[in-house]
Amino acid sequence: MKSNEFVLVLDFGGQYTQLIARRVRELGVYSEIQPFHYPLDIIRGRAPRGIILSGGPASVFENGAPQPPQGIFELGIPVLGICYGLQLIAHHLGGKVDPSARREFGKADLVIDNREDLFAGLDGSTTVWMSHGDALSKIPPGFEPIAHTSNAPICAIRNPAKKIFGVQFHPEVVHTPEGKRILGNFVFAVCGAKGDWTPDAFVDRAVDEIRARVGKSRVLCALSGGVDSSVAAVLIHKAIGDRLHCIHINTGLMRKGESESVVEAFRKQFHIPLTYIDASEDFLARLKGVMDPEQKRKIIGKAFVDIFERDAKVLESESEASHQGVFEFLAQGTLYPDVIESVSFKGPSVTIKTHHNVGGLPERMNFKLIEPFRELFKDEVREVGRRLGLPEELVGRHPFPGPGLAVRILGEITREKLDLLRDADEILLNEIRKVGLYDDIWQAFAVLLPVRSVGVMGDGRTYESVLALRAVTSVDGMTADWARIPPDVLATISNRIINELRGINRVVYDISSKPPATIEWE
Repeated sequence: MKSNEFVLVLDFGGQYTQLIARRVRELGVYSEIQPFHYPLDIIRGRAPRGIILSGGPASVFENGAPQPPQGIFELGIPVLGICYGLQLIAHHLGGKVDPSARREFGKADLVIDNREDLFAGLDGSTTVWMSHGDALSKIPPGFEPIAHTSNAPICAIRNPAKKIFGVQFHPEVVHTPEGKRILGNFVFAVCGAKGDWTPDAFVDRAVDEIRARVGKSRVLCALSGGVDSSVAAVLIHKAIGDRLHCIHINTGLMRKGESESVVEAFRKQFHIPLTYIDASEDFLARLKGVMDPEQKRKIIGKAFVDIFERDAKVLESESEASHQGVFEFLAQGTLYPDVIESVSFKGPSVTIKTHHNVGGLPERMNFKLIEPFRELFKDEVREVGRRLGLPEELVGRHPFPGPGLAVRILGEITREKLDLLRDADEILLNEIRKVGLYDDIWQAFAVLLPVRSVGVMGDGRTYESVLALRAVTSVDGMTADWARIPPDVLATISNRIINELRGINRVVYDISSKPPATIEWE
């Protein structure tokens, strides 16, 4: 579902690589991340408007340090190297990189020596974010310096004839206030992009591509009721109508009343064919005694596929009898961060955890996948949903993990724990809605811990479970900070949970950011 024009980001393992793509998209230009060794002939054939070389933890001097495809600087495509990307430009084009006399991490004052092209419209100096150990000591032939800091005499370079640029700092992070403008100068002034990456344009392209791919076949949609699968279902229904059939599986791991509301909305409001399956006993049986979170995810992923394949056969036999066609495709609401975090082929980075929509699925499947949002961030999916006319209470919902409450109960899962967590989670969400905080928070939820603590209720001793509250603010889920919920609101939530729910006598609040923590606990 890509734009006709795009900027290619080659990933050298930088912690901010995803932010580069996100910032370029915010400018209205589609951006895509590929591994540093992405083949040159594919790059040439796809003809990106520009190429950005990301940062990375390696040194260009190390054996096995990631290198760009040979010949990338001779394609005639504009290139911007960021941090390690700048050092690669120098290393490959005749410059020199040396270990810095003083490593530089954090904010620095950038003095701009040339305010053409890359720094057009900026003042003579600006704040930037540094994170490097090596630095340029010699500029490659044909290049000129265009900015410096007190610690880095060569902090930005350009070769205007070849349209190759490099910066030592990170324009993609919020700590570089003018970073978006700098990226915009590269994307528009240097690369000549038009900026046609909009939700409306995405919907039009996606509808055309889904129709072309599906043909006369039919599609099953794994409808959880969350933002991603809901918007995907409405988008696919727009493309192929009632040849889409949704299946909602009540795993027993859903939030309180969620399955009932999903069935009501999709049957009566959106008029999309839907089969409801109560598989809660099946999921609980498969998860009995399982403690490891990765094992939980894989078990849940396999259960989903097993149930889909089983019920697809029933639906297919019904379709054949009425000559409606066969189900060849399975639709999922997989997002770009799911792909990035789950699959390390994007670059030399570490796999954090398996996501339900990606690594949790077994290799053998009887469906071809349709994942219209595989290259989108969460906020982009929300905008697509708004363009499709979905109500704000649906598109504005907090993210909910594919494995559901299974990854919010640490340790073994039981029906009693699920019911307890459901009630606690509902209290949390109701209270933050009541004070108008829900839309300011990216995600809020409760986690039931495998820990008991001593408490006093009335005049008696209790020994009951500990519940953790988690609430974060974020733009796209790639990074997050803990939400500063007022203490009196937290006190109300805690008092309600402890007083109204039997089995919890202590509530704690998680104040970890991502990184180093992940948003979900498992």
